[in-house]
Amino acid sequence: MNSIKTGRIAFQGEPGAYSHQACHEAYPELEALPCKTFEGVIESVREGRADLAMLPVENSTYGRVADIHRLLPESGLHIINEAFVRVHINLLGVKGSQLDKVKTAQSHTVLLGQCRAFLRQHGIDPLTGADTAGSAMHVAELGDPTQAALASELAGEIYGLEVLARHIEDHDRNTTRFLVMARAPDLSRRGPSGMMTSFVFRVRNIPAALYKAMGGFATNGVNMTKLESYMVDGSFSATQFYADIEGHPDDKNVQLALEELAYFTSQMDILGVYPADPRRK
Repeated sequence: MNSIKTGRIAFQGEPGAYSHQACHEAYPELEALPCKTFEGVIESVREGRADLAMLPVENSTYGRVADIHRLLPESGLHIINEAFVRVHINLLGVKGSQLDKVKTAQSHTVLLGQCRAFLRQHGIDPLTGADTAGSAMHVAELGDPTQAALASELAGEIYGLEVLARHIEDHDRNTTRFLVMARAPDLSRRGPSGMMTSFVFRVRNIPAALYKAMGGFATNGVNMTKLESYMVDGSFSATQFYADIEGHPDDKNVQLALEELAYFTSQMDILGVYPADPRRK
């Protein structure tokens, strides 16, 4: 994915979190650095304690990850890659535990909601934990065979838990999209599956400004895969838009579309230009 061969990649959560899994899959050669918050992930790269940041932006089942789009423009970092990670959920227990002995399963509330059918079928009570990997760590510390965790297989390996049931999620296509960010942009590459460009903008205070700003993408044949709005600084009058488009700013049609967008906006900042992940299709 990137020319970096040694170094660190930062993620939010405890070791074994799905963000850790994303780091492991995309950059197995890098040391994964856990951080308590998304802000901490960004700061670790800005300060040079890590080379890359792995940040989740959206999930196919639950939508946008809260606060991420607000943090991206302020981060001072640049998107250099994207990664799609299939979220497989596993029931993890202490060594010697058995599925029919488990009474409670602990995890983040989002994961609990994705395994309702399995838990109901086996008479297991859901128990809300702070996060997935933290729940696995807690179950390992308790050593109680009646208590299990819902987490990744990586978390099971890290905390010495056994997989009592594998891939128990209700939906078989649950996927999280991550963005990989670095201190410097990389505009020289061309990906085999095409390129993506991400940017944020604010429209000018004129009638139908958003409609007019989007017209350039339609007339120039540029596919916009995402357009989301969010308030800035809690103000109802200040709205910022986040967008992903297919293509590179050096492409003639993208160049023309961005020029037309600039005419109808008061501010526009490109967050990154990066190869499209083959799993995007």
